[in-house]
Amino acid sequence: MISIFKALGLFVLAGLFEIGGGYLVWQWLRSGKSLWWGVVGAILLVLYGIVATWQLTSFGKTYAVYGAIFVVMSIAWAWYFDGFKPDRLDLIGGLIVLAGVGVILYWPRS
Repeated sequence: MISIFKALGLFVLAGLFEIGGGYLVWQWLRSGKSLWWGVVGAILLVLYGIVATWQLTSFGKTYAVYGAIFVVMSIAWAWYFDGFKPDRLDLIGGLIVLAGVGVILYWPRS
């Protein structure tokens, strides 16, 4: 059970680094923020790549699962930072991708 929470924590940490880094680079290039926003964003994106290697699963499985976590965290990030109000279909879509994560990671295999 601890390994499940550890894996989930690493996915969330990686998500914060990737989404946060991408957001800062976006703000630098699209919203005219200073170069420092881009530099810090780039550092966060490198940290995202490092944190992802701490997962115990293979590269492909790690990134497949992370993709679903990224979708859900991106919706939450947009809601919190950009004032995006997710509708019912956004939430349903997020639940569907999380269900897919459960299948990929935990469905019994022979």
